[in-house]
Amino acid sequence: MTAFLQIGTVVAALGSGLIAGVFFAFSTFVMAGLAQLPPAEGLAAMQSINRTAVRPPFMAVLFGTALACLGLAVWAVLNWGERSAGWVLAGAALYVIGAIVVTIVANVSRNEALALLDPGDPGTAELWVSYVASWTGWNHVRTLASLGAAALLTVALLRA
Repeated sequence: MTAFLQIGTVVAALGSGLIAGVFFAFSTFVMAGLAQLPPAEGLAAMQSINRTAVRPPFMAVLFGTALACLGLAVWAVLNWGERSAGWVLAGAALYVIGAIVVTIVANVSRNEALALLDPGDPGTAELWVSYVASWTGWNHVRTLASLGAAALLTVALLRA
């Protein structure tokens, strides 16, 4: 593994770890805190969080890490004989599938549906409770995948 690839792997490992931390915070206390609010307030707060999340700092780390992982995956396939290639490929794939694909398919779709709700409508309380449970479940998957990716990429560096 060249110095450039080592740096790319460090960047991807750190990005995966940082994203795992963000997801972990949501899984362990943010969603629980929002769920303790009256449904209209929790729903409105989550709508605000979802709008705020789509900003350059978070998006750059989330998708920049994915881009680094995609590049590393290509390197791993082309250099399969390298000691660290399997670890790199596993970490990169875990991040892209477990963090990015799950985000797009499971969490964003729920966020888009939540954005259409009127927090003041009394009928949204049940939808909010369901949203919290399903969104948080998928967020646990993203958390574990991102943390696993950081670990696998770190092992790859140790094996380089």
